[in-house]
Amino acid sequence: MPITLTPAAADRVRHFVVEQGGGIGLRLGVRKTGCSGWAYTVDKAEAIGDGDQVFEQLGVKVVIDAKALALLDGTEVDFVRQGLNRNFVFRNPNVAGECGCGESFSVERTAI
Repeated sequence: MPITLTPAAADRVRHFVVEQGGGIGLRLGVRKTGCSGWAYTVDKAEAIGDGDQVFEQLGVKVVIDAKALALLDGTEVDFVRQGLNRNFVFRNPNVAGECGCGESFSVERTAI
């Protein structure tokens, strides 16, 4: 499976979708930004588009634009709580480097 969710991430997505008033699951993507080139995007999936790939794991649908799949293939998504901070953590085997602040990442040319 190209994208995997830990039980903590799946629980957070289910809770988030209920809190936000519906939706069909989690939408993951990437956008060009930052000093390293790419940043993750996380949102509630409202619908499935023509170019989307859909995966289901632990009862949660994960929707990804097919163009972003090459950069996210093999990624494990976790949800971590550290003190007052709570956030999704991405373990992406395609990442070649990250910026110092951790907000963006780069990939090997072959992954693009």
